[in-house]
Amino acid sequence: MSDAKPIWIRDPLAILADGAERGVVVRDGRIVELVPAGGAPATADVAVFDAGDHVVLPGLINTHHHFYQTLTRALPAAMDRELFPWLQALYPVWAKLTPDVLELAVTVAMAELLLSGCTTTTDHHYVFPSGLEDAVDIEVAVARRLGVRVLLTRGSMNLSQRDGGLPPDSVVQDEDTILADSARVVARHHQRGADAMVQIALAPCSPFSVSTSLMRATADLADKLDVRLHTHLAETEDENRFCQEMYGCRPLDYLEQCGWLNARTWLAHGIFFNADEMKRLGRAKTTISHCACSNQLLASGCCPVCEMEEAGVGIGIGVDGSASNDGSNLMQEVRAAFLLQRARYGVTKVSHKDALRWATKGSAACVGRPELGEIAVGKAADLALFRLDELRFSGHGDPLAALVLCGAHRADRVMVAGKWAVIDGAIPGLDVADLIHRHSSAARAMQAG
Repeated sequence: MSDAKPIWIRDPLAILADGAERGVVVRDGRIVELVPAGGAPATADVAVFDAGDHVVLPGLINTHHHFYQTLTRALPAAMDRELFPWLQALYPVWAKLTPDVLELAVTVAMAELLLSGCTTTTDHHYVFPSGLEDAVDIEVAVARRLGVRVLLTRGSMNLSQRDGGLPPDSVVQDEDTILADSARVVARHHQRGADAMVQIALAPCSPFSVSTSLMRATADLADKLDVRLHTHLAETEDENRFCQEMYGCRPLDYLEQCGWLNARTWLAHGIFFNADEMKRLGRAKTTISHCACSNQLLASGCCPVCEMEEAGVGIGIGVDGSASNDGSNLMQEVRAAFLLQRARYGVTKVSHKDALRWATKGSAACVGRPELGEIAVGKAADLALFRLDELRFSGHGDPLAALVLCGAHRADRVMVAGKWAVIDGAIPGLDVADLIHRHSSAARAMQAG
């Protein structure tokens, strides 16, 4: 228990919660009280944070990312390419990753996410050139330093170009090495329970970069260790063709054959599932991370979120890698998902509240954390507070709608586990100018080397 006073986040301009018109009280990392209109806290001796200029959301949850890709944003060699040739252009650059450079990339990604109102993020790191064996450990250290909640995945690739896969030999590992290190990082870093700040999942990269043996062994290990599973699936038509040619079946059939079609699994993209496959996903309680910006930039297609939800499939939001999204801003991703799905389904099917729900409760389901993603008593005190004092918001009516429709992009305050991780639009102790300088220099050297 902490000696700190409970905090009453008082009288917000708007809040995404019913019965909390006068705000919320947080104590010891959890929400302990919703204060209704006309009410006052029953909790004694509270410290007050005046939220009269703020719209309060549950902390946003990012369900798919590749932090290291902040080093290859808008890379000319990879521009205007679809997924497979895009990957082939980037793998040789990513093969030059070093521990120091990865630490910069991870710090940039996590900082950008925090500043956009993200309180929990996943990462899918699957590139392990020689010397970068401790990649997940590096990510854990950065997360603890910045105070963000994470579900980091120990990714993997063991099918290189010589095996018929896409990546070069220099970035893949053998199955025994992958499984041993997967067990190591879970044992060292994975925390359990509703207060966990660091969790680990296992994440073979994709059907076209991982062997069937590794897919099955990873599913068995995840079951043994009781951790989640993650991979890319049904992102492109090329993937469908690859699976048909290599395995004689569609990607979801292959996933099921490997022991992955269950509630432990969440999948990135999910664009090319048919109606029967969506029902199977729903029955299995397998969830989907919708990555709107990346899918548009790579022209991969559009995740059919309404049909998915009608089939019982949970939908979360992911920014995806910064080499395909070229950004790590989760609030902007909410708007992109809203606009993309509104264009697909029309004004009566998709609202701004749907997009916010995907990035909060929906994303919480993807990461297996029911205590996150909602402002309610007993839930984690993970909150994102936005001001509406920029030109883009001038003249707004509904404050919650304005966040999405007018394009909020930067949180003023962010609370993670009851502690302020962003204050006045900045991360305490982080020298952003110095970080940009060092990160940009590292990116230029890696791209040119």
